[in-house]
Amino acid sequence: MHLKHVSTIAFATFGMAACGSTGSQPPVAAAAYTPPAVSMPAGSADFGPVLGPDGRCTGSAAGTATAIEPGIGECDLVRLKGKTPTDVLVGEGKGTREVQVLYSEPGGRELYLFVNNRLDRVVK
Repeated sequence: MHLKHVSTIAFATFGMAACGSTGSQPPVAAAAYTPPAVSMPAGSADFGPVLGPDGRCTGSAAGTATAIEPGIGECDLVRLKGKTPTDVLVGEGKGTREVQVLYSEPGGRELYLFVNNRLDRVVK
């Protein structure tokens, strides 16, 4: 139900209660409208062990990935690479986590793009 409709209904209910009074009796008060509770997500989503801005893992990675391929976690990438990244950019909001992990390699730069702690794509 939209707020505009709720306001109109509440106003009409109050108006009818006020019109129903006689000169000797006070108007009957309309029942207070309580809007239904809206469920909101409690805090941000838990994506498991992830990388912090310093390139270190925030928890213990499961360590099950054996190759750098789409779907692996951020911490698995660092474990497989064997060194901390050159740079990490972390963006979170509205239940989504997007991370860019940069490695400067002798042959060029590699950028790993993660969405919700899963490798989405690699830009070389």
